[in-house]
Amino acid sequence: MKKILLIVTAAFFALASCKKDLAEINVDPNRVTETHPQLQLTQIQWNAFQYNTGTGSLYAMKMLVQTDGESSGQYYKWDRSDFGAYSRMRDVTKMMEEAERINSKAYIALGKFFRAFYFLNLTLTFGDVPYSQALQGETQAEYAPPVYDAQKDVFKGILAELKEANDILAAENTIIAGDIIYGGDVTKWRKLVNAFRLKVLLLLSKKEADADFNLKSTFAQIVTSEPLFTGNEDDAKLVFLDQQGNRYPEFNSSGYGSGMYMDSTFIRRLQDREDPRLFIYCTQTKNAEDGGLAIDNFAAYEGGDPAAPYAEVNTKAANGKTSKVNNRYHKDPTTEPLVLLGYAEQQLIIAEAIVRGWVAGNEVDYYNQGVKSSFKFYETYAKGLGSYVTPAKADAYLAKAINNLSTAATPEEKIEKIIMQRYLRAFQQSPWGPFFDHLRTGYPSFRRPAGVAIPFRWIYPEAEYNNNATNVSAAIKNQFGEGNDKISAEPWWVK
Repeated sequence: MKKILLIVTAAFFALASCKKDLAEINVDPNRVTETHPQLQLTQIQWNAFQYNTGTGSLYAMKMLVQTDGESSGQYYKWDRSDFGAYSRMRDVTKMMEEAERINSKAYIALGKFFRAFYFLNLTLTFGDVPYSQALQGETQAEYAPPVYDAQKDVFKGILAELKEANDILAAENTIIAGDIIYGGDVTKWRKLVNAFRLKVLLLLSKKEADADFNLKSTFAQIVTSEPLFTGNEDDAKLVFLDQQGNRYPEFNSSGYGSGMYMDSTFIRRLQDREDPRLFIYCTQTKNAEDGGLAIDNFAAYEGGDPAAPYAEVNTKAANGKTSKVNNRYHKDPTTEPLVLLGYAEQQLIIAEAIVRGWVAGNEVDYYNQGVKSSFKFYETYAKGLGSYVTPAKADAYLAKAINNLSTAATPEEKIEKIIMQRYLRAFQQSPWGPFFDHLRTGYPSFRRPAGVAIPFRWIYPEAEYNNNATNVSAAIKNQFGEGNDKISAEPWWVK
């Protein structure tokens, strides 16, 4: 009997050892299940700072025209957009999970910021979107299609996450490894988070009377009590390197060398204001260059009519009468950083809030600081062109009546001037920002063919109709009426 027990015991331990060995053998060393969040942060930043880049917004905001075919953006004929931001946020979710595992609160705070960034883009694009039940597929035992949250609730969630991010970072004093934007500087991240809070709050200016947001008091509290950008050195910017995979996104762009030209309305606004950023953004027309006109001759620049048929625009361009995008954007691999949000925009945001009575201050000072810092940005990064945008040039520019905020007689005129400066600084920066400012304020105006209305949104992705039909249909009905998923439908935030 004792012999039998020994045999059984030996067999048991042999089986247990075998199972352990099999478990170890079945672990794929090339498929890592845990990692430090710093490794995810770098890629998250790289993706976020280039999100929405490209030419689509430049057509819609009347900065570019197309000559070799019809651009849906130029003529406001777009239809669907996509939910690509959710794919990007899967990486954010994983970073936050890894941060929880190692108890690193700073990465959780940055995760909340990037969630707010992507959800803001999503809700501005569509209206109601999945928020409270989004991104739960990897943690749920069974996947359930997410419901759509009302846009108001999405904005509440965005602002709450940004506040939480600031509060978490306020208690942190560690350097954030893997950070290619601020080199791990927690204070600068707080400045970005708070500047972004101001941007979101101002986007809701039509909801000033909504007590659920307390827009005025919240905005004032941030300006007076929280860290904010104090100069261009605080800009949240992605700097490019002349290395494979690290170059400016439009480097070697074939489109800039062929069918894309500057929009006449954008050029005219720069000319009317004698704005030297014109020389930074555009090339002279071929005829002007052949005629020997100087770079700083405003008459050397001309654009194509965005409301005209593209064949007509093509003819004008073929005759050498239309400026192209400055060569530096597609020939210089490190031409300028991409700024997700910076000092220039922050100061213009605060200037508008002062005009609206949201916070105390001198709107002219903030406006002037915003314009001067935009000039300084190009003095720093527009190689060989910095002499056109020096501080002295900025002072002379602001002294002109058309650019001087003090000459505005009414609050509405002041807001129009401020929004115009946010628009003029946004070429190849702040994609879609001026478009949403237009939906919010009506400024600046966008030229278009007669009878064409400017869309308020994009249609939901086809995949949602195939995979989440019940919830997307309910969202459309709740917002716009049953089946009214149209680009002309007005979402909550602009009503």
